[in-house]
Amino acid sequence: MKRLTAIMLSVALLIIAVLGCTLYPECQEASTELVLVEAESFEDYGGWVDDSQFMDQMGSPYLLAHGLGDPVADASTTVLFPTTGTYRVWVRTKDWVGTWRGTQWPIKKRAAGTAPGRFEVLVDGVALRPPTTFGAEGADWHWQDGGTVVVDDHKMVVSLHDLTGFEGRCDAILFSTDMTFTPPNIDPQMQTWRWNVLGIPESPIDAGQYDLVVVGGGIAGTTAAVSAARSGLSVALIQDRAVLGGNNSSEVRVWLQGVRNRVPYPHIGDIVMELEQQQHKHNGPANTAEIYEDDKKLGVVQREKNISLRLRHRANGIEMDGNRIKAVIAENTKTGAKYRFRGKFFADCTGDGCLGAMAGADFEVSDQHMGRCNLWNMADTGKPQSFPRCPWALDLTVEPFPGRGSGAVATAVKRMKAKDAKGIECELCDPFPMQLGEWTWESGFNHDPIVKSEYIRDWNFRAAYGVVDALKNVDGVLSNHKLNWIAHISGKRESRRLLGDVILTKEDMLSGRKFEDACFPACWWMDVHNPNPLYNGSFKGDAFISRATFTEHPGSHAGAYWTPYRCLYSRNISNMFMAGRDISVTRDALGAIRVMRTGGCMGEIVGLAASICIEQGTTPRGVWKKHLGLLTSKMQKPVYSRFSQRPLPKEFKGKTGKNVAVSAIVTASSQALPSYSPVFVNDRRGNEGGNGMRWVSAKEDTPWLEFELTESVPITAMRIISGFTQGNVHPPDKDYWIAGKLTDPIEDYRLEVQVNEKWIPITGAGVTANTQIERATLFTPTIGKKFRLMVTKTRGRQARVWEVELFTLNPS
Repeated sequence: MKRLTAIMLSVALLIIAVLGCTLYPECQEASTELVLVEAESFEDYGGWVDDSQFMDQMGSPYLLAHGLGDPVADASTTVLFPTTGTYRVWVRTKDWVGTWRGTQWPIKKRAAGTAPGRFEVLVDGVALRPPTTFGAEGADWHWQDGGTVVVDDHKMVVSLHDLTGFEGRCDAILFSTDMTFTPPNIDPQMQTWRWNVLGIPESPIDAGQYDLVVVGGGIAGTTAAVSAARSGLSVALIQDRAVLGGNNSSEVRVWLQGVRNRVPYPHIGDIVMELEQQQHKHNGPANTAEIYEDDKKLGVVQREKNISLRLRHRANGIEMDGNRIKAVIAENTKTGAKYRFRGKFFADCTGDGCLGAMAGADFEVSDQHMGRCNLWNMADTGKPQSFPRCPWALDLTVEPFPGRGSGAVATAVKRMKAKDAKGIECELCDPFPMQLGEWTWESGFNHDPIVKSEYIRDWNFRAAYGVVDALKNVDGVLSNHKLNWIAHISGKRESRRLLGDVILTKEDMLSGRKFEDACFPACWWMDVHNPNPLYNGSFKGDAFISRATFTEHPGSHAGAYWTPYRCLYSRNISNMFMAGRDISVTRDALGAIRVMRTGGCMGEIVGLAASICIEQGTTPRGVWKKHLGLLTSKMQKPVYSRFSQRPLPKEFKGKTGKNVAVSAIVTASSQALPSYSPVFVNDRRGNEGGNGMRWVSAKEDTPWLEFELTESVPITAMRIISGFTQGNVHPPDKDYWIAGKLTDPIEDYRLEVQVNEKWIPITGAGVTANTQIERATLFTPTIGKKFRLMVTKTRGRQARVWEVELFTLNPS
């Protein structure tokens, strides 16, 4: 059924494309019939992948033959032709390594006449005649002449047939009955022509009015949308990929770093926790797609009725009213249809500051900046694996690189390192092991991170393929290994930084400067990446191996540096927030706040602040100037999901009312560490499978928790979830840990009620010799406003409690 729907959509689009030619002068004057087939609209991608990350620079998404050296399966679609006869064929493509022909890093001479991205276009399974190979000429995107084809049926299958598996790319195919017609190749003329031929209206389709429009569906954008939606706002979340999570998705595969849920605002990070996958610290071939739990992130968003989620929509237009954003225009990356999202407030969570740049927001870009990775890995298959020579890749025949562990070249490299006078660059002194395809494989330091985006990604491809070629075909090692995976979507670190009322600096963090509007925690070192001179000597100006400089600050020891709210909104666009790596910081400070748990906490703050803007009729700056107390009050409380509550025990059904502990003020006899706060015990989350998000007392004989309710009510039941996670598990052949066994709940305890300033045990509310992590207890209804959980026996004289729930009588 899905395939039939896709075919009908494709045919409908092609009918529109053909009919559109009768409506526009450029088609009429040429007396031609044009059939434009956008590659991203193909019904079946086969082994090709959709690549929309460079559409702002080259005009469109395209299909990429990402086969790691093995030709991929054909992409195909059914095309409806208005007439039979002879058509001239044009294919928009490029020779992706042609950029480097004639440069200081040239393609080897023996590669003359070849290109890694070659492919053919088939019509009903037959290649064009005379034989035409695409992707082998022209360093820039262009329409390559494919000759002619005889169309003898109104409905035929058009396919892309990959020849190499090495990143061939196709943007679109045009069939024209006018042999003299040449399609435009420069925007905006080309974009207008595309819309005209495809019959896409010039005016965008109205997608509705929202309280908050969030652009960018990474961790920061997702938490901003969820936080705002749970605060009662109508939200549009616009994401240009098919998955959420950004760098923490299956496409890029970077694990979460940073902290969340730290005092004095232990609920900032709650939504991040909901998105977070179970497994962490994964590298190499164990770094598989399923680890990133894309469906989990998607589910969190889809369950929020206040969020309109638009996947595969690229925000590439804007409407302004003075210094306010009125609307964002987003293009569907599969159909090309345009939509207008009107909003009261907007959040730039793109990482690249794309929304801010379109709106005219103040921003900075460093001349030399941190680069981007396309992570990759190799896997041992247990049997010999060949790999083709790649004369178009980086020539690393005699070059050092991390992971070159044997052979004459590696020996020479080790000697070179040993001669380093200071020893700083010695391999043994590196704080992390350098392995193939990990975070150190990074490029783009000296290139415009926006304009040269595709160039940087392709340089990473050339480096990775050059390494595998050198290891297997020069050094003769890793004979049983295959190239297992390369991310075709880049993981970015730095580009535009949008400027707010405060620009956080390195000096602020080193001095531990305290801000009145401190709102989200950062614990990561000031981790700034630069080219590593050990490995990039032959590639100065286009390095592909980085080294990190780690500068500690007080927050990296104390567990958090609290960063100001004024970094999260634009100083000159009055209704725009930002969250993620494009916020208002200097390059050094970015090194500490760019990790994704921290970005997710920013997003939660943005959602809360946006709700204040709506409630109070103010601006993001107005929250700082007039309503900071209201923001900090909201930051003290969890932003609940109606889906986060645990189901009631069977024995409670029909007998109990609501859980009133959630609105209680909770105090404790003690806490072992600042992070083990009693505020967690009534946040409705319960055990999340780890040792965080719970109260842990100091060692004492009778630790206790006190609950002060808003009014006196009859309590008839309690549920307690307690214990800890023991023995985290390290699975065989994996390089990550997963939560181990839940064990050792509190053993003896009782619930007491305060009467006339005295604590009285409640009949039936005492438990002894408990062995259950989750224990539910019904007892005699007792009226009170203050209740106390008294723990009289527990392992190591420390109470460990995830959740306490107190239930009223069933009102019926």
